[in-house]
Amino acid sequence: MTTFEQVDMARGQVFGEVAETYEVARPGYADALVAEVLAYADLGERAAVEVGAGTGKATVPFAALGTPMVCVEPDPRMAEVLRRNTSGYPGVRVHTGGFEDWRPGCRRFGLLFAATSWHWVDPERRWDLAHDALAPGGAVALFWNPQGVRDAELHAALAEVDGHHGIDHAPHAELASSYGDVPGNWAGLPGWPEEECRRDGRFTDLRAVRYRQDLHYDTDRYLGHLASLSRYRVLPPERREQVLAETGRVLDAHGGGIETELFSDLFLARVAGAS
Repeated sequence: MTTFEQVDMARGQVFGEVAETYEVARPGYADALVAEVLAYADLGERAAVEVGAGTGKATVPFAALGTPMVCVEPDPRMAEVLRRNTSGYPGVRVHTGGFEDWRPGCRRFGLLFAATSWHWVDPERRWDLAHDALAPGGAVALFWNPQGVRDAELHAALAEVDGHHGIDHAPHAELASSYGDVPGNWAGLPGWPEEECRRDGRFTDLRAVRYRQDLHYDTDRYLGHLASLSRYRVLPPERREQVLAETGRVLDAHGGGIETELFSDLFLARVAGAS
């Protein structure tokens, strides 16, 4: 097992500790994004495979539109919630295990998608794995939900708490106004995949799309959101509780919540050689 697999993949599985909180607190994905992905993929009779499906935040809107899929989720605690959330969709199958260890067998898929999970896949192998899973012309759809704070005063107060505790890249680390209009402009968050995909050379028709929506959290829900993030999960419990308590006091002092702008950033590509 490589260093990446030992360290980063282990960190990528801390979410299962709070699977139910993750399900409640994490934002979903824009309906327009799901429609864009399906129009681009043009699946026909082919199925999709989802990488790092979590509790099904992205799975359910695809399944609700009739998309048959295999969902690969490494954490059995997350997979348990995922199975519950997709129990009404007979076209969804859940595989518990890492994407690096999953094998498509003889089957080739029309779409591979990953919702805020692609950065957890081994960068030395992920494009090979995606290519091997897809039919010629099959689509890749990778998307994330970065957020920006609207209130500059609140942003500064939260930054002070984060600085004191050494927290970096929290969802409130940037002002909404700093993102501009370019998908993947994330100010230090996990890298946008376009350059990596372009270097690979086996994919074509690369596209990037950004969707925006206003999102309000009350204090409790926002603290639940933070508690579901890996950068908070890896903290010692006492320190995690301290930083969350201080963050909560700041939010309560600024009206009892936080107004953010949610950016759903979508990257699309397809395997060269479509018939």
